[in-house]
This record gives sequence, structure tokens and C-alpha cells, in this order.
Amino acid sequence: MRKKIKIICTLGPSSLNANFLEYSQKNIDLLRLNMSHLSISELKKNISYIKKKTNCPICIDTEGAQIRSKYKKRKLLDRDSIIEIRKDENKSLNLYPDYINEKLKLNDTLNIGFEGLRIKVIKKKAGKIFAKVLNEGYLENNKGIHLENRKIKLKCLTHKDIEAIRIGKLNNINNYALSFTNSLDDVRYFNELTGKNANNIFKIETKQSIKEFNKIIKEGSNFLIDRGDLSKDISVHKIPETQRKLLKIKNNYKNKKIFIATNLLESMIYNNYPTRAEANDIYSCIEMGADGLVLAAETAIGKNPIECIKFIKEMINQFK
Repeated sequence: MRKKIKIICTLGPSSLNANFLEYSQKNIDLLRLNMSHLSISELKKNISYIKKKTNCPICIDTEGAQIRSKYKKRKLLDRDSIIEIRKDENKSLNLYPDYINEKLKLNDTLNIGFEGLRIKVIKKKAGKIFAKVLNEGYLENNKGIHLENRKIKLKCLTHKDIEAIRIGKLNNINNYALSFTNSLDDVRYFNELTGKNANNIFKIETKQSIKEFNKIIKEGSNFLIDRGDLSKDISVHKIPETQRKLLKIKNNYKNKKIFIATNLLESMIYNNYPTRAEANDIYSCIEMGADGLVLAAETAIGKNPIECIKFIKEMINQFK
């Protein structure tokens, strides 16, 4: 009998409802709560609500070591325009975690979100930072930011992450995911923090994590290839080769598992049925040895969360 392929779904406005959660009881293996889009108060509320509607296990997915944008309103930034970066909740761009502003240097290039917006630091003076827009795009709140020209050392967990794990333990949650895992030390620290009974998932979404994967895989049991943020760090055209490389390494270990995320059914955020390319991608992921498939925006904000699950199940059933 072929191994079981797990289905992991991200919860959000489209799926935090009784209908979806009741469906999850027999059709989903893990319900993901993404701390990048939740406050601590929302986390508490969501855990309580989910537990009333389903026994499906919950996974708390940390923010991890990522820079994110803080901006009040969505705004189109024109090429060659200038934007100020400072700790301000109104007109200027603020960065999270709050110690990042001080670490920026002249000529740092920031790639914001997934729609092509790029800005470059051109001036730092008296606590003020000014950046020039290199490629126009929309500036929005809570978008991931990648520094193109160098790396800034970030703590592997934010204060909010640590509090979320504490709350998870109080609510008997045993599944946690470490975003932007970069080193063996990250894996060991996270395992210690979550406790010996935790089922931890270490997310591979940086160039550094690929470089360290042969070491990381020996300390962890579950891994997730997040092709979205990874594509910002190594470029999109390298994703297929990297995915195959990591799965090949994993297949040398009997008890290690790798899940795959990002863009599996992206078109179904808006449409009723996936593309042929998406179907082929899902089939290829399973054929390569993936142990699970992760839906993010498809079930968090998409119009057809249950239909997405049904299609994933149909694809998995072809391998029985």
C-alpha cells in the first residue's frame, strides 16, 4: 500500500466557519494558523472556535526570521518616486520586527511582496531613511520583504511567536512550524522550546536552509518546502531543480517527511477549477515523493476552499 499523503490547509476568512471545519474532520490532516496574519488575541479566539467545531489537529505556524512591511493603506508607488522608511503608522513605510530600521544601510535593495515592487535605500540621516522606487508596484501592509544585496541576521522567532507557542501549549496543541529555518541551531532551539512531544515542521524557504539541509534533516523529522518565499531567495527558475534535490535527499531517510506548499491551486482562489499546469504540478510533487501538500491562500481567502480539498484528494487517489 502506498504511503498516506497528508493534506494541510491554512485557515482564514474563507475557511474559519462551521461548514469548512466540519468538513475538515474526515478530509484534512492538519489545520494551519499562520501567525504572520494573526494577532495573539485572534489566535486565542481561533483556537477556541476550531476546537468546538472539529477534532482535526491544529498547527501554529510562526512568523520566523522575515522582514515584513507595515503600512496603513494600499498605495501604488511609481518608479523613481521616493518613500520614507521610519517608525510611523501613517504615511511612511515601517518595517517589522522593529529593530530592522537601524540595520538598513545605503544601497540596500528591498524586494516587497510578490508583485515586483523594489526599492533602494539612497539616504540615511538623523534617524530618517529614504528609498527610491526601482520597480513600481503596490505597497501593502504585512508583505514579506527580501533584502536582495545582503543578509541581515534575524532572530529565528519573534516575541509574538514565543507567546503563540506558550498559548499553543496551554491549549494542548502539539504541531508547530518554524518559518525561515536557517540552521541546525534554529532546529535545536525550536525543538527545545516546543517540547519533546511536539510534532515540528521546519520550513525550507531560504538559500541558507538549502545549503544546510543535509545537517538540518538529521535533527528534524518534518520539513516543508515553501516555494513562494524560496523563489524570492533563489529565483523561480531554480525551484523545480531544488525541489527535486531536497526530495531526493529526504528519500534516503525512512522516517523523514517533506511537504510542499505554494501555488498548488492558485487559480482556484478565484476560479472553480484548476489549470492543467496545476494538476501536473500536484501529480509531479506526489510522484517525486512528497509526503504532504499544503494549501495556503487557496483555503484561507479563496472562493472554493472545499473544492480545492476535493481536487487534491482526487489527485492523491490516482496513486492508490
